Amino acid sequence: MNHGMYHGINRTQRIAILGAESTGKSWLAQALSSVIQMRGHAVCTVDEVLRNWCEREGRTPQPHEQMGIAIAQARAVSQAPAGWVIADTTPIMTAVYSHMLFEDDSLYPMALEHQALYDNTLVTGLDLPWVADGLQRDGPHVRGPVDTLVRQTLERAGISYRVVYGQGHQRLNNALLALGLPGEDPAARALREQSQFAINQGRTVWQCNECSDPDCEHKLFSGLLAKRPG
Repeated sequence: MNHGMYHGINRTQRIAILGAESTGKSWLAQALSSVIQMRGHAVCTVDEVLRNWCEREGRTPQPHEQMGIAIAQARAVSQAPAGWVIADTTPIMTAVYSHMLFEDDSLYPMALEHQALYDNTLVTGLDLPWVADGLQRDGPHVRGPVDTLVRQTLERAGISYRVVYGQGHQRLNNALLALGLPGEDPAARALREQSQFAINQGRTVWQCNECSDPDCEHKLFSGLLAKRPG
């Protein structure tokens, strides 16, 4: 559901970002968080548990490990502080991949029950180039089937969603409009980009705001993860 509310929000607003691999989910989650925070609201971005799991373990999970990852993703959202909560994926994606890779559809009930908690669900479109990340992503051939299965899963459960297309700033503005929020003006965009570059601390040239490069997910979060204590 899309409440289209912005001013005077005094309760938690949960936004789910779903989509096939290499469609800019993490970039969009970070960009939305930056915009909403700069507009004076408390925001918590919940990272993708699967990506962090793969980086920590150095491999992709086995079938019996899928449910634990889905539960950890849901728990991270439920433990987020009040305000705006933007989830960079939800258990729906774990359920979809378990279904596709292992012919295991047992995660859907849990994933759909959790998905009902979100005020808005955004699905990232397939209009971005596929970029390999060396571990987690299978290849461009799986994006279409994954996208179809995500949409079918939501539709069968009666969960409304909006698909977000566009490059860079256009993609972000389309997501803001889908949430019933005003888009960015040029001055706000410049300030957000400066803030994001500061997060990146200049280690890589920040191109995502121009091309929405899906590899930005790896550039941004691998840098942040490297700063965490072991």
